[in-house]
Amino acid sequence: MELVFISSVFVAGFIAVRCHLPPLVGFLFAGFVLHYYGFQTNETIQTLSELGVTLLLFTIGLKLDIKVLLAKEIWASATIHNVLSTLIFSAFLLLLKVLGVSFLSQLPFMQLVLLGFALSFSSTVFAVKSIQDKGDMNATYGMIAIGILVMQDIFAVIFLTASTGQLPHWYAIALFALPLLRPFFFKLLDKVGHGEMLVLFGIFFALVMGAGLFHLVGMKPDLGALILGMLLAGHKKASELSKSLFNLKELFLVCFFLDIGLQAQPTLVGVSLAILFLLLLPIKGVLYFWVLHKFKFRVRTSLFTSLALFNFSEFGLIVGALAYQMNWINNDVMVSIAIAVSISFVIASPFNRKAHSLYRKVANHLKEHKAESLNKKDQLIHPGEAQVLIFGMGRIGTGAYDELTSRFGNIALGVDINDSTAEQHQHQSRNVIAGDATDPDFWERILDTSKVKLILLAMPHHQGNQAALEQLQKNGFSGQIAAIAAYSDQIDTLLESGADAAFNIYHEAGSGFAQHVYEKLKPNFHKVSSP
Repeated sequence: MELVFISSVFVAGFIAVRCHLPPLVGFLFAGFVLHYYGFQTNETIQTLSELGVTLLLFTIGLKLDIKVLLAKEIWASATIHNVLSTLIFSAFLLLLKVLGVSFLSQLPFMQLVLLGFALSFSSTVFAVKSIQDKGDMNATYGMIAIGILVMQDIFAVIFLTASTGQLPHWYAIALFALPLLRPFFFKLLDKVGHGEMLVLFGIFFALVMGAGLFHLVGMKPDLGALILGMLLAGHKKASELSKSLFNLKELFLVCFFLDIGLQAQPTLVGVSLAILFLLLLPIKGVLYFWVLHKFKFRVRTSLFTSLALFNFSEFGLIVGALAYQMNWINNDVMVSIAIAVSISFVIASPFNRKAHSLYRKVANHLKEHKAESLNKKDQLIHPGEAQVLIFGMGRIGTGAYDELTSRFGNIALGVDINDSTAEQHQHQSRNVIAGDATDPDFWERILDTSKVKLILLAMPHHQGNQAALEQLQKNGFSGQIAAIAAYSDQIDTLLESGADAAFNIYHEAGSGFAQHVYEKLKPNFHKVSSP
């Protein structure tokens, strides 16, 4: 059976990728097909699925700044959207009941509200996967989307606690001591090294210190993994830890999407009700956009965030399972939720993949805020006297900035998508601002680039560098452009797209290392002629 599962998800995932869809769409489809032919989920798949979600939330925590959650545009947006969508969805379901839809006629009003509440949530797994695949975890819209999802997770914990009547154990109060242990956690992370012990450290903290500890005191395990990740987020090795868990997390999440498909047993009634649920999806997306736009975010930021959250949540399945166990809903309703969640992923995938082109089509039809009233993250940009713009202030971008500054003085302006990274560089007296080079509006917000002679694209993801290059071409930038890449085919793509030079980061690192060693040690080599 395991061979059938592995073969099916590989083939389906490969086909999805070739069709320019996220592989998770293929995994879902594989589950549906396998279920149709009589295959069922099993304990192993469910366990690996839970591990995948737990590791996902832990890695989210590693990248999450607590200040994001405390921002009013996060907690207020999540709360307003949750309340409004629950009310609207409940009213829609009540209308269907009044109109005589048979599968809803036997459900009392409070169960309709429960369904509306379940459908108001967005999928953490899908949204984060979509944002990660585009390399936008640190983008403004990515941080907003993740912050809203975390708030929704908190709402979920409150609901599950209230609905089951199971309060956390009295000794759960001891969890408030966890922040006091943060220095110890940091020292331990310092000493585990960079190999397999780093991976084991992450698994231990996610599954034992996080999920296991919270489960022990009667709280949601996934929330524990998220909080433990947040406690480690300030460490210098947090990013490295997240990367070390990436492949393991991705593998386990395959089981998550496969498990959803295997659990859905489509019936005519279930499919019909799922289609009715899907009619609520556009309303959900419009509500997200409206709420975020009210907080003075640009059209692009509001739209991209809404698209990332344009789906139903696996939390709906949890609520449905709970309601089914308590005999609040029948099997058809439970199946309809599973189908609606699955299909919402399929619908949302192409929208997220084509977010940039969709934005270009609708931007002129949506009212933008005045420049002076925009959120502080979207204010106009003043490049000043900068002759070089460096996009991506990681290790490569920072090295390039420091080299140019040492040779020519203050001629460079660094741009990084992460606000906190930009602030750190500013504290180190570097001229760095926060901005998204893949954002069409970013170039419109720069007041004057006439003095810029060179742009270096040093972002860590090829997709980001490629998108930035396209924006430069569209805006008619007349200076020179250089970019980095990890693979030779990416170099070819960048050069074909208009870059004046492209460099392989691994080759350049090796060449630079050899040059640095030679200049430092000056070994007395004897030149050998080629054979």
